Amino acid sequence: MILSYISNPNSLILCVSPANSDLATSDALKLAREVDPDGRRTLLVVSKLDLMDAGTDALEVLLGRVIPIRLGIIGVVNRSQHDLNTQKSLADCCKDEQAFLQRHYPSLASRCGSRYLARTLSRLLMHHIRDCLPELKTRVTVLTAQYQSRLNSYGQPVEDHSATLLQIVTKFATDYCNTIEGTARHIQTSELCGGARICYIFHETFGRTLQSIDPLGGLTELDVLTAIRNATGPRPALFVPEVSFELLVKKQIKRLEEPSLRCVELVHEELQRIIQHCSAYSTQVHNLVAIELAYINTKHPDFTDAAQVSASVNSQQAESGDGGKRWKNEKMPSEEKGPVPGFGSPTKAVNLLDTAVPVSRKLSTREQRDCEVIQRLIKCYFLIVRKSIQDSVPKTVMHFLVNHVKEHLQSELVGQLYKQPQLQELLIESQETAQQRTEVAQMLEALKKASNIISEIRETHLW
Repeated sequence: MILSYISNPNSLILCVSPANSDLATSDALKLAREVDPDGRRTLLVVSKLDLMDAGTDALEVLLGRVIPIRLGIIGVVNRSQHDLNTQKSLADCCKDEQAFLQRHYPSLASRCGSRYLARTLSRLLMHHIRDCLPELKTRVTVLTAQYQSRLNSYGQPVEDHSATLLQIVTKFATDYCNTIEGTARHIQTSELCGGARICYIFHETFGRTLQSIDPLGGLTELDVLTAIRNATGPRPALFVPEVSFELLVKKQIKRLEEPSLRCVELVHEELQRIIQHCSAYSTQVHNLVAIELAYINTKHPDFTDAAQVSASVNSQQAESGDGGKRWKNEKMPSEEKGPVPGFGSPTKAVNLLDTAVPVSRKLSTREQRDCEVIQRLIKCYFLIVRKSIQDSVPKTVMHFLVNHVKEHLQSELVGQLYKQPQLQELLIESQETAQQRTEVAQMLEALKKASNIISEIRETHLW
């Protein structure tokens, strides 16, 4: 118990030891040295000077030659049991004590005795308070701010459940919308968040991804030529069939769907970082790509390559004379070599299905021209659709997702939470939190009183 008090560095240690015992084995001095090894705040009182053995005195001890004490060593004479029994007054005891000191310690009489001890303790205490006061004031101020912050974090006890829940929902919805709009009071400086991150997703992440997609990626000339042949059916065509263009361009447009849906997911993730709640709106973005696939508008005002390609093909046919007839009069390789086996020829029958289809071969002039036409049309139309998707996806996400959540967040929360059976359950406070709030409030009140006392001491100037 004693150590709990004297361990405080702001305390003064009054060490009392009888004069008729060995100071080297004093328990009081032993405890004092444990917490104050330099003796900066220890005062030694040597009692029972009148009970020492005949022929001995405590002069060496009182002079500090045996055990040095910085704050000093004061000798006193205690009241005896006889004095207590006879009810001797304190004034008479002090006179007798002073007379004893004058007889046995005349050189130290003015620096010993109970009265001198009282004056010394008062002086040491006031000087010690003066030295420790700035630090105490700072410490009390810091603790007051800490406990005030803790008390604010606990909030006020919930009295009106309906009003409290409505305030919480309103504040939450307002903070959420402000975070998206960039008007929040606390703006992060370490990373993008809220509306700024959504803008980055739209114009940086999503935009760069779309720009990196090659309009003709995954399409080889053989793929284009195969699509043209499949679109002509059993009859050879004089012109490039439009169906082949639609089939190929739809395949390329379909590649825009994945990055568009990924854009929605990234916006979802950002919304979840703010609110941890978000519904699925990827269907609307999926429909944007489906709309583009539903109708290939070759009459689009920006699709000018279609007319230019047609004019180019017509001019090439005019330069070659009668291109259609020339193509019809071209002889197939089988005709130049002779009759086809199986048709008027006694040679062995050949199964045409067993003939291996060449993976790659040199294209004829017409095939090369047809491939170039289709590739040019696909690239032109793909760029038109990509530009439309790059513009429509952010607008769709903002309208059907971000703005929808902003507009309906508060009403949805009120509708889901503002129900009488749930109010008591949602706003119930644990007993531990209530107890902590009470303890912190009491401590804060004590610190405020301590601050007032310190201020009064500073104003009195007693030293």
